[in-house]
Amino acid sequence: MYGEATKTAIGFFWKAGWAFVLGYFISSMIQAFVPKSRLTKYMGEPNIKSISLSTIFGSASSSCSFAALAAARALVLKGAHFITAVAFMFASTNLVIELGILIFIFLGWQFLAAEIVGGLVLITISSILMKIFYPEEWLKAARKKVEQDSIDENEDFDWKKRIKSKAGWRLVGKNFVSEWKMVWEEILIGFTIAGFVAVLVPKQVWSSIFLINLSDSLPSWLIALENALVGPLVAAMTFIGSMGNIPLATVLYSNGIFFTGIMAFIYSDLMVPPLVAVNVKYYGKKVALYIAGIMYISIIITALLLNMIFGVLDILPQSSKQIAELTQFKIDYTFWMNLLFIGIAGWLMNLNRKFHQHKKNDKEMNHDMNGNTTSIKRKIAYLFILILIGGLVSYIMT
Repeated sequence: MYGEATKTAIGFFWKAGWAFVLGYFISSMIQAFVPKSRLTKYMGEPNIKSISLSTIFGSASSSCSFAALAAARALVLKGAHFITAVAFMFASTNLVIELGILIFIFLGWQFLAAEIVGGLVLITISSILMKIFYPEEWLKAARKKVEQDSIDENEDFDWKKRIKSKAGWRLVGKNFVSEWKMVWEEILIGFTIAGFVAVLVPKQVWSSIFLINLSDSLPSWLIALENALVGPLVAAMTFIGSMGNIPLATVLYSNGIFFTGIMAFIYSDLMVPPLVAVNVKYYGKKVALYIAGIMYISIIITALLLNMIFGVLDILPQSSKQIAELTQFKIDYTFWMNLLFIGIAGWLMNLNRKFHQHKKNDKEMNHDMNGNTTSIKRKIAYLFILILIGGLVSYIMT
C-alpha cells in the first residue's frame, strides 16, 4: 500500500506537469509585461469598476496563495481599497489559467465552469458583505501597519519596449523560476498527501464526514448545507494552498463527495492556517480573522448557490473519476505534452540564468516577487521527498 500510494502521488505529478509549466509561463509573461502601478490608481474605491479591475488583475496574476496575499498587501500599500484587495486575492487563487487547466484535467468541464462562475459570485458576495460589515477603524489601523512595515516600490515601464527586449524575456524566465520557488513545497506536499489519502483513507471516512451514508434519510438541502460548512474546515486541516488541493479534491470526487462540498473545499485555499497567519503578520489579528470570516461565509453561500444553479440547469457532475485511471503512466497526450513543456521549462530556466548574469546592469528589472514559504514548510517538503523515495523503493520491491 505504501508503494501504491507513492505511485499514485507521482501519477498526479505526471498528469499535471505540463499544465503547471504552461500556466506559470503565461503568468510570468503577464507579470513581466503588465505595469501594475498603472492599475492600482483605479482600485481605491469599493465600486463595481474597481472590483472588476481587481478581479481582472487577480486572474492575470500568480496562483500561489502566499504570493496572492503579498500582492494584495502591495496593492493596499499603493492605495487600493481593502474590498478590492480581497477581490484580488479571490481572483488570483480561483480564476487563474493554471488552476483552470488543472481543474479541467482532474475534475472535468463542469467543475471548470463552476470555478469560473463561482469565482465571480464569490467576489461579488464577499464585496457586498464587506460593504455591509466594514470595520473602518480596524482597517485604518491595518493600512497604517502596512505603511509602517513596508517600503513602496515604483514599478512603471513601457511594456511595448520591454516585450521586444531581451531583458524583458529574461525577466519572464526569472519570474517563472521565482514562481516555482514559491510553490514547489505546496505542490509537492499537496500532491503527495492526495496520493496517500487516495490509497490509505477508506471511503467510509469521507462518507461520514460529508454525510453521504445518510443521503437516503436526510433532505438533500441539509446535506448540501453541511457539505458547504464542512468543506472549508477539511481544506483548513490540509494546510495546502490553491494548486495543491486540486488532486485532493479529485480524491473527494472519486469517493462520491457531493458537488457542494468539493466546491467549498476548492474555494477555501486562502483560509488554511499558514495563510491566516500571514495576514495576521500583515494586518494584525483582528483584520486577519475578519477577512477569514468574510471568506468563510462567502464560500458557504457561493457553494450553495452553485449547487442550486447547476441543479436547475441539470449539469451537476456525477462522481465518476477513477484515481487509478488518472494516474496511469502511458504514451498518450500527457506524455508528449510533458516532453514539450520540459523543453520550454529548460528554456525559461536558461533565461533566468541570463537574467542573473545581467542583474547588475539591468537595475530596472531587478524586482523580486513578494511572498515566501516558511522554513517549516520547507522541512516538511524535504520529509515528503524522503517518503516518496522510500515509497518508490517499496513499489519496485513489491
